[in-house]
Amino acid sequence: MGATLPKCERLSGKTAAPDLIARGHWGHEGCLRYCYAAGSGLPYNRIIVSVPKKRFRRAVMRNLLKRRMREAYRRNKELTGCSGVDILFVYDSAEALGSVLLCEDLKRALLAIGEKCAQQTL
Repeated sequence: MGATLPKCERLSGKTAAPDLIARGHWGHEGCLRYCYAAGSGLPYNRIIVSVPKKRFRRAVMRNLLKRRMREAYRRNKELTGCSGVDILFVYDSAEALGSVLLCEDLKRALLAIGEKCAQQTL
């Protein structure tokens, strides 16, 4: 779909996130924890981004970090190499990282998800 992040590529709905957490596989990469589940049957991946209020009390900082994660995903979403994957990204650091470091962690997470999904399909 190019380097955009349309509404259809965002995981939304009341039951979508709990279902993903229940059937997904967890991983950790740098400042990010991620949960992914393959097999949605869609020709694109869907993501949901979360920054815990426990670590960042100010909504401005939570929104900034979520915006940075979505932007990093938008630029690097082709790194997974597979489609039909639902992904949850959770920011897991006590301090706010810059966009470059966050982007590197997200790239490594996407590559790891791509490898694991390729192994599951074999």
